[in-house]
Amino acid sequence: MPTSFYSNGKLLLTGEYAILDGAKGLALPTKFGQYLSLSHSESENFIWNSLDENDAVWFSSEFSKNRLETIHTSDPEVAHRLSQILVAAKKLNPLFSPTTDEVNDVETKVTFPRDWGLGTSSTLIANIASWAEINPYELLEATFGGSGYDIACATHKTPITYQRNGFSPNIQEVSFKPNFEDRLFFVYLNEKKNSRDAITSYRNLNFNKTQLLSTINNITDKILSCTSLKEFEHLLNQHEKILSKTLQVPTIKSTLFADYSHTIKSLGAWGGDFVLAIGTEDDMVYFKNKGYHTILPYQKMIL
Repeated sequence: MPTSFYSNGKLLLTGEYAILDGAKGLALPTKFGQYLSLSHSESENFIWNSLDENDAVWFSSEFSKNRLETIHTSDPEVAHRLSQILVAAKKLNPLFSPTTDEVNDVETKVTFPRDWGLGTSSTLIANIASWAEINPYELLEATFGGSGYDIACATHKTPITYQRNGFSPNIQEVSFKPNFEDRLFFVYLNEKKNSRDAITSYRNLNFNKTQLLSTINNITDKILSCTSLKEFEHLLNQHEKILSKTLQVPTIKSTLFADYSHTIKSLGAWGGDFVLAIGTEDDMVYFKNKGYHTILPYQKMIL
């Protein structure tokens, strides 16, 4: 059995929200991700430590070996959630045991700040599913829920299109290396969005689902084949407009960056995490002047 696992983080370029209902989304695995490593110790219990990108322990817990119950922990809420995930994994594979003669301790490490929203939970789910030798989409459904595109990004090393299909989603590896990628920047909005709350809000809306899916699928296909930055911006603006109308929420550009001269596109849950900003490196000064200092070029973010 492997003693370490790794999963990529994620960003969703098209299909946010609509991907829950089967829209084709263009998803981008990131160069950032999470490790899960197994090791042996003489402890009579099961030790779990989670490290941040600076190797500092942000969570630690000791669990009983058999029932996976918390004995002591730095964060009861996180420990409870982790226990639920491990119990769910064991239900999906009764032969899975987090502790064996060889394994007593687990250490996870993210390579990005956890508030970036690149997939702290999804990379954990993917790693535990690999460790337990189970279907990660089944484990996701039994724990956090969601569309699963983030799980697909965890295990693919190229951009993908993703469509829900039970526990066997339709995933296609695609070539997405636009000749204008030097004009693509990811800007962090200094706020992590709770995707579960965003999903709940979306589910409560009443709209023409068939029309939305058709429009989003069409935009995704056109983005994959477009070769000019002008067309790319047009398609992103179209996507923002249709989602704004569906969600009954103003676009992030009209809310925060109305005077910016190029296109800005929300990624994932609206109102938090990263946005995609079109422009030059000099244009990024605009965001820094507004207090948004975490800006990553496409080449530094995407696999």
